[in-house]
Amino acid sequence: MNSASGYEYDTRLADALGASKASTRLKAALAIGTRAGDGYADVLVARCAVEPDFFVRDMLTWALTRLPRDVTVPRLLAELKSERAQARSQALHTLSKIGDAGAWPAITVALLRDGDDEVARAAWRAAVVLVPDGERAALAAELGTQLGRGDREVQLSLSRVLAGLGEVVEPVLRAAAAHPDAGVRAHAAATERLLRDPDAAFAPDVDAARRVDALGREREEQLRADR
Repeated sequence: MNSASGYEYDTRLADALGASKASTRLKAALAIGTRAGDGYADVLVARCAVEPDFFVRDMLTWALTRLPRDVTVPRLLAELKSERAQARSQALHTLSKIGDAGAWPAITVALLRDGDDEVARAAWRAAVVLVPDGERAALAAELGTQLGRGDREVQLSLSRVLAGLGEVVEPVLRAAAAHPDAGVRAHAAATERLLRDPDAAFAPDVDAARRVDALGREREEQLRADR
């Protein structure tokens, strides 16, 4: 079988993507990307969903970015509905690398709030790349609902995405600064520091936010006692 790019589909090369050795899979993905044969699109997308090695996944993504968008994007959009979390996260990651604005409508609230942290992080990163200018404020508001979620790495991912949206995120952070949850407030404060200084250390101080809560309660109790 010949692809539109003129290269003959090599079954042995496609099969090598499933080899036991990661180095073999890596070389196969590199060879496919170098050939840029669009006949390999299906096997590349399918492998993304199950590939355990980070570096091979990265090469698979690179190979997909070498193929025509009209070949890859529809296949990646279909993967967003997969029950397999890695299929969704890798499709989102690859869409962010391709940067096709037409994929924006597929970045749904369900993906931005996906229960799997890796899928959600990939959705956040894809969203900030693909979002139209007129949708940036709405995206910032939606992403603001995820403040306080996850561990430090998850929170840092969200903060970087929010900072990447620029000034439209400021009202979201101001609102979060008054949130009843100390974790949300601490994350918002750390994000604001990152927005002001991209080189600042990222360190949400939940304990400090809780101390503010405690001081506030003490003041309220004192006021009631003085009445």
